[in-house]
Amino acid sequence: MNYENKLEQIDELNKQIAVFRPINKDLLKQIKEYYRIGLTYSSNAIEGNTLTETETKVVLEDGLTIAGKPLRDHYEASGHSEAFDCVYELAKKRTITEKDILNIHRLFYYRIDEDNAGKYRKVPVVITGTDFRPPAPGKVPGLMRKIMAGIPAMRKKLHPVVFAAKLHEGLVDIHPFVDGNGRTARLLMNFALFQAGYTITVIPPILRGDYIALVKRSQTGPEDDTDFVNFISCMVYESTKDYLRLLKDTSG
Repeated sequence: MNYENKLEQIDELNKQIAVFRPINKDLLKQIKEYYRIGLTYSSNAIEGNTLTETETKVVLEDGLTIAGKPLRDHYEASGHSEAFDCVYELAKKRTITEKDILNIHRLFYYRIDEDNAGKYRKVPVVITGTDFRPPAPGKVPGLMRKIMAGIPAMRKKLHPVVFAAKLHEGLVDIHPFVDGNGRTARLLMNFALFQAGYTITVIPPILRGDYIALVKRSQTGPEDDTDFVNFISCMVYESTKDYLRLLKDTSG
């Protein structure tokens, strides 16, 4: 598999990061806010949110609205920020449950559509630009339970980065919610990464086209997800490198 070398490089960077531990609490707080802004901006931008990274920072830190920008864009920023906090807390435990995923979606989505926040869709969905059709709504709960049941074996068998990528892939394939599936999948991926001691991983909006194309390709069959896992591995590598840089720059 062409991502194995990248996984080795990520683990080598993590060894370098370990030298800086324990990390000062004030610095950890600053780093958390850095990733809150970066992940919220990037994940929303991938889905068409028009807030810039600076505007996202203003919305989240100052509670201000941006003139001329849709109210929904502000709701998406605030909701993603709350879901990000949830992921940080959940990552302290060793399990991932169905309830966790529903809660992540609920926090992201309740300002936008309270009735559907944290609830599986009861209607069919069509994904534009692809022949892939998500499962019928009646199959969603059973498919989600199947993913949850398979998590312990997946953790045991797979490298944590590969496990996180496949969790992302599995959720997007089922498309369990009426909206917010991509953002929930990326938060779930980061939940798994953070839980395993890896850094928060950001997919830059400039790579949106590559990312979406690889998600679509992975949906043609399980044997076609190597390129997607490789892409996620590269994103984890870049984010880990960025985290190490932050630690070096603030080490004095």
